[in-house]
Amino acid sequence: MKILTIIARILLGLIFLFFGSNGLLHFLPMPPLPQGVAGEYLHSFFASGYVYVISGFQVIGGLLLLIGKFVPLGLTILGAIIVNIWIFHILMAPEGLPPGIFVAILELFLVWRYRDAFKGIVRP
Repeated sequence: MKILTIIARILLGLIFLFFGSNGLLHFLPMPPLPQGVAGEYLHSFFASGYVYVISGFQVIGGLLLLIGKFVPLGLTILGAIIVNIWIFHILMAPEGLPPGIFVAILELFLVWRYRDAFKGIVRP
């Protein structure tokens, strides 16, 4: 189980480091924005510069997972981002939900493995 935890931690860290870095450095070509409310949302996301804030948090969270120090903090940062990914895809662009499901599964597995660090949050 320890090896599976390391694999999940590194995979989730790499995913967010890669895509967070892309949000900051733009090394992948940008597809056209979708039509409708999803496109309007993404347009404001890019026009306001908010994409750089979120990308920065993705990089920080991914690095914390890859380094292996402060993993619960990295999971907390990325958990908020994953919830927003789910909300966006459920409400505006359901075709992109499968990658969100994959990262949520990795996140939930790691939260379960590091559950001792989160005891103070869920204690009655």
